Amino acid sequence: MKIYETAVRKPISVALIFIGIIVFGLYSLRGIGVDHYPEIEVPYISVITTYPGGNAEDIETNITRLLEDQLNSVDNLEKITSKSSDNVSIVTLEFEYGCDLTEAANDVRDVVSRSQSLLPDNVEYPTVMKFSSSMMPIMMLSVTADESYAALAKILDDKMVNELNRVNGIGSVAVIGAQEREVQVNVDPKKLEAYGLTVESLGQLIAAENINIPAGTLDLGDQTFNLKSDLEFEDSRELFDIVVSNRGGRTVMLSDVAEIKDTLEKATMDERINGRKGVRVMIQKQTGANTVQIIEDVQAKLEDIIPTLPSDCKVETIFESSREIKDAINSLAETIMYAFIFVILVVMIFLGRWRATFIICLTIPISLICSFIYLFAVGSTLNIISLSALSIAIGMVVDDAIVVLENITTHIERGSKPKEAAIYATNEVWLSVIATTLVVVAVFMPLTMLPGMAGILFRELGWIVTIVVCASTTAAITLTPMMSAYFLKIDGAAHTYKGIGIIYKPIDRFLAWLDGAYARALRFVVKWKKSAIAVMMALFAVSLLLVSQVPTEFFPATDNARITMTVKMPQNVHVDYTTRVARQIDNIISEKYPYIFMVSTSAGANSSDNAFAAMQTTGSHIINYNIRMPRLSDMERPTIHQISDELRKELAAIPEIREFSVTPGGGGGPSGGGTTVDIKVFGHNMDNAMATAKDLQAKMSKLSTLRDVQLSREDLQPEYNVVFDREKMAYYGLSTATAAQFIRNRIYGYECAKYREDGDEYDIVVRYAEPFRESIESVEDITLYSAMGQPLKLKDVARIEESFSSPEIERENRQRIVTVKGALGADVALGDAVAEVSALIEDYDVPAGLDLEIGGTIEDQSEAFGDIGVLLVLIVVLVYIVMATQFESLSYPMIIMFTIPFAMSGVFIALWLTGTPLSLNALIGAILLVGIVTKNGIVLVDYMNLLVERGSSVGEAVIAGGKSRLRPVLMTSLTTILGMLPMALGIGEGSETWQPMGIAVVGGLLVSTLMTLFIVPSLYSMLEGHHQRKLARKARLQEHEEAFIREQIRKAQQIEK
Repeated sequence: MKIYETAVRKPISVALIFIGIIVFGLYSLRGIGVDHYPEIEVPYISVITTYPGGNAEDIETNITRLLEDQLNSVDNLEKITSKSSDNVSIVTLEFEYGCDLTEAANDVRDVVSRSQSLLPDNVEYPTVMKFSSSMMPIMMLSVTADESYAALAKILDDKMVNELNRVNGIGSVAVIGAQEREVQVNVDPKKLEAYGLTVESLGQLIAAENINIPAGTLDLGDQTFNLKSDLEFEDSRELFDIVVSNRGGRTVMLSDVAEIKDTLEKATMDERINGRKGVRVMIQKQTGANTVQIIEDVQAKLEDIIPTLPSDCKVETIFESSREIKDAINSLAETIMYAFIFVILVVMIFLGRWRATFIICLTIPISLICSFIYLFAVGSTLNIISLSALSIAIGMVVDDAIVVLENITTHIERGSKPKEAAIYATNEVWLSVIATTLVVVAVFMPLTMLPGMAGILFRELGWIVTIVVCASTTAAITLTPMMSAYFLKIDGAAHTYKGIGIIYKPIDRFLAWLDGAYARALRFVVKWKKSAIAVMMALFAVSLLLVSQVPTEFFPATDNARITMTVKMPQNVHVDYTTRVARQIDNIISEKYPYIFMVSTSAGANSSDNAFAAMQTTGSHIINYNIRMPRLSDMERPTIHQISDELRKELAAIPEIREFSVTPGGGGGPSGGGTTVDIKVFGHNMDNAMATAKDLQAKMSKLSTLRDVQLSREDLQPEYNVVFDREKMAYYGLSTATAAQFIRNRIYGYECAKYREDGDEYDIVVRYAEPFRESIESVEDITLYSAMGQPLKLKDVARIEESFSSPEIERENRQRIVTVKGALGADVALGDAVAEVSALIEDYDVPAGLDLEIGGTIEDQSEAFGDIGVLLVLIVVLVYIVMATQFESLSYPMIIMFTIPFAMSGVFIALWLTGTPLSLNALIGAILLVGIVTKNGIVLVDYMNLLVERGSSVGEAVIAGGKSRLRPVLMTSLTTILGMLPMALGIGEGSETWQPMGIAVVGGLLVSTLMTLFIVPSLYSMLEGHHQRKLARKARLQEHEEAFIREQIRKAQQIEK
């Protein structure tokens, strides 16, 4: 007994099995988290080595190159890059996506351990750091204040940071831009000299007065007590009364030789939010935690925290990931809902019976619920990849049920009883249904093996569609015939056109006319099949001309209502100068862009030790902007790409700005605005490389497609260098290390002790007062002391020279490199920009010893497109094998495969008409079409073969089979087209990401369905007709042979007589 027959005869068992699946699926849904993308393990590991006193070239020679040579043997290594700068070497290893990073990190540690003995002395042990997606902040808050600003760091640490750290799933909470409290002892060098004191002696005295020393225990009677000398300062004002000298019978207090301030450390960064001074609070999550849930918990916690803050403190959100995630999820959920409605309407129109429609549409929730079980089992999340997979699958899951039920209703219309019709009709089509499912599996299963970034993104899509389609097939050959046997009625086949049924009168007339028109067209095409095929091939050839007219891009950019900017002044400018320019830019933004409601400005160098903050580009001459505006769905405004181009013009008009970069979307995620086209200049001679890079920068800046063209290497940075006279130093018994430390203590400061208050520690710093460290002359007048205690000035043993520090040296795959990086302008496709840059390089005269190479996003695109090209070949081969196995023929699959090129034509026609670039998502859409269009061909050929086997002529089989299968083909195609239509129309927030896929599938399916309905019958008629004629000739030849043999036998018998 076959599975469909068992299902019809055991309805209760089948019903309970599917009810169990639904219950388990809904239970699984409760345990699935929500996120933007699947968990992506960033395949980067960095080796950071510190070598105090080494300049960039020393670091490169003695550390970086040695580590690169050793680390190059690590398994699964994709690329190795490095940066060598003063005092530090950073070697970054890029591995293949999907490899085990924990194992890779262990391999790297082993190599570093073996290399330790080869490194110079005094090198600190290298630190191995594994990158993680949890390093990226999920939420950034701004806190502004007026009167409370001075104590803001302490207030936030006590009332916000500690509270938020208790939220489940929070990785870390860091405050950026807050000035730390500091107890400053600003000394007068003349008074120090007068009393025979030094900065070091003052620091030692302060440290000696601020002690807490345990003295042991005391046994008093039957009890034991701890004894200690706790002399730590309880109030910073106690420093005023420290005795530093008793010279000449006079007691000298610390306050006599120094000005003591309990204040904030010197500001290195000016942090403003909408013009008000404030700080940023950055929140990171733990790896694998639910982003949306964490942000909701944080927002709920903030409602309790904000009332406890001082009244002048204002808390705002700079950005948070949950809004973007929710918008994308809700948009795809709407797409699924619209698709569900469209599918129901198509089925209702074609079948015209609510019972049949209900049976078919029941397979949709059952199939989709199976995906929740998979997501729960593998610990994944509901994200835009998994939901887009459901959106793609929703039009496909009804295909099998449509084919089965349409055949059942045909048998019922011919007079069969529902139960007999369910068994007999399912028997006719169940093998072709399974074959079409295997074709879809052959298309989507290879997506799970796709390497690189594309594989990480689309692996889940492949698994979900495969599981959902297999579930729908199982339902189609079990649940559908079972329900048809007990729900459909014999007298429900024809419409009575009474009451509400009157609406089916024009529909039935139209469908009858369509059947007749198609049959007539098919007769014409079959009669003139060679001409018809020639015309269709000519149309295909013409469509190939569009391939070169469709631009390419890696990933569609989205409008997430965010823009980030980095603005650079000339090097070495003071942070106050940078701040003045920042206020000028703030004013321009507020005046000319009134819809921008959040401008977070960070001018200066970042002092935070947070890992993410340390990766940001900061400096006294750098301004970082984070800009937010309303969503496009909330108000009508230009796109972030258009606004970015306008901001670039405004920044270019400010003469104080040396260079800038504007990044629409903030550059986060695969679809962020960080798309670049780079020219990599390889060469050992850095002077020649820099000269070439600057020339290329000037030329690239003139290209129409690029904006913000910058170099990866800074110019030489001016600085002052203290050059000691070693002979004089030796004469006075001084070492250069001692003298250099003297200078540091007086200018930077001597951190001699900690002042503790309410559980927090603050530095006590002794240094020269501000007026004595503001000029070169002040530095030259610093007093040093010889080995004999003799005072002398710095200018007696050293001179101060102006010099230039060597900038960092970058390397890629063990070669020196300077990168010229350009961002794309608004509405510019990556392919167009690459074409312009390629033309520039072709005509460029490259100096000897240098090599040029195009890089940036195009590297990721080329790798992904190449992988998909190989995947497409594999899919076509697998689909052919499946069909050849089903038909037990090598020629029938070729008929069906002939429709695939027409699907690709439809893709390019649709992309060209809508002005949509060919992106990674559009290519995935084209791959999906291979499975979808071959399903229609299989349905047609399979039924035509059935009619031929039953004795029909080829011509009759083609026309009758085409007419009979027209409605199932149109229904399956329309359900998929209408299922993808909301995606193609770009309905909802974040829909730009999946719109190219929707356009590709809709366009390809429209063209291929039309072509399939004519080219498959034409080719079948030609091939099968040739086959029948060949059989006929063979039969006639055999008949002639048999007649000849009979004649010979007859003659032989006559001779014998």
